[in-house]
Amino acid sequence: PRRLQSSLMLSLLDAEPQSLDPLALPGGEVEALYVHVPFCFHKCHYCDFYSITRQTPERMERFVNLVLRETAMWARLPHIALRPRTIFFGGGTPTILAPEQLGRIVEAIESRFGVIADVEVTAEANPETVDEAKFRAMRSHGFNRISIGVQSLVGRVLAGLGRTHSADVARDAVHAARAAGFDDVNVDVIYGSPWETDEDWSTTLAGVVDLNPDHVSAYALTVEEATPLATLVRTGRVADVDPDVQADRHSVADEALSAAGYGRYEISNWARPGRASRHNGLYWSAGDYIGVGAGAHGHIDGRRWWNERLPRDYIASVLSRQEAVAGDEYLPADKRGGEALMLGLRLRSGIPVDGFARRFGARVLDERAGQIDDLVEAGLLERAEGCLRLTERATLLANEVAARLL
Repeated sequence: PRRLQSSLMLSLLDAEPQSLDPLALPGGEVEALYVHVPFCFHKCHYCDFYSITRQTPERMERFVNLVLRETAMWARLPHIALRPRTIFFGGGTPTILAPEQLGRIVEAIESRFGVIADVEVTAEANPETVDEAKFRAMRSHGFNRISIGVQSLVGRVLAGLGRTHSADVARDAVHAARAAGFDDVNVDVIYGSPWETDEDWSTTLAGVVDLNPDHVSAYALTVEEATPLATLVRTGRVADVDPDVQADRHSVADEALSAAGYGRYEISNWARPGRASRHNGLYWSAGDYIGVGAGAHGHIDGRRWWNERLPRDYIASVLSRQEAVAGDEYLPADKRGGEALMLGLRLRSGIPVDGFARRFGARVLDERAGQIDDLVEAGLLERAEGCLRLTERATLLANEVAARLL
C-alpha cells in the first residue's frame, strides 16, 4: 500500500493538474481512510516516501490536532459518505506517535463517520519503536492489525539498507505484538539488495516462517531517484540491483511461503487463509479512499489528489482552509479503466471480466482486445473462470504486460 500511495502519482497516464475543491469531488460512498504520519527517527537509504527526521513532542502533538481538524472537514462534506471498512496508518513511522495520539485519530474517525463492525485498523511499525506495552495500548485504542518493517533478518543486509534495528529487535517486535494480543500481524521484507546473498535471503525467509505472521509482504528493492542508495549506485560505490537475481528471489519466496501455508494473492503479498489485507485489496482493485496527513493521497471516482508534503505547508493550509490539498489530477473513464486494468492484473485472481466491464465500460477491454489476444497467445495472460489474469510465468512481467495494455 505505501508504494501505491507514491507510485500512482508517477502514472503512465496523462492527466492535467488542477486546483481541487473538495466540494467538487464526485459523491458516493467511500470505504477506506489513509493517515500519513510523516515522522521518522532515521531515513533509510532506499526510502523515497515522504518523511522527516526532525520532530519534537510539541510538533507531533500539533500534527495530531491538525489531522483531527482535517478529518472533521471531510466529515462535513454532505455528498461524500465515508463509512470505513479499513483505516491504515502509514508513513514515515506511525508508531513514533504515542498510542494515545494514534487512538485519538481512530476514535475521531469512528465517531465522525461510523465504521463497519469488523473494520480493519492497521498501523505500520518500525521494530525499534514498539514493545508489548505500546502494542497493548494500541489495541485498547482500536488497532487490530499491525505491519512490522522487518526487511531482513541478516545484520549485514539491515546495515546496507540503512535500518537502525537488529534482527533480534525485529523478532522481539513480532513476539511483542503477539503477546499484546494482535492476531493479525504482517511482516514486511525486502529482497534483492546488493548486500544480500542467496543464503541471506533463505535465512530471512526461514526466520519469517518461524515467526509465524498472518501475512507477509515481500518487495523487490528498487533504486529510487533522490535517495542515498541512488547516489551510491550512480557513483559506483554499490552495485545496482539485478532483475534476474530478484526474479529468482521472488520464486524462492513463493516456494517457501507456499510450503508454509501462505497463499499469494498479489505479486508481493502472501497471507494465511482469511488474512489478506483489506486495505491492499482496495488499492489493487482501484477503490476509493480519503487520505489525511502531510503528504497523503486520496482518490474518489477518477479524481486523485495529494496533500501538502512539508509540515509547515500542511499546518498553514489546515489552519487557514481546514484542508491541505496541494493539487490533483483527473482520469477520464477510459484512462481510469486502463489504470484499473494495470492494477487488477497484479492480483493472482485477476480481473473478473463482466464486473470490470460494468464498472469501467466494455470499451476499455474491447479497445485492447488485440493486445490481450497477443498476450494470451504469448502465454503471459490467460482467460479462466470468467477472469483475465497473469499466467504464473508472467508474474514478474506485470509492468511489461501493463505497458502493452496501456
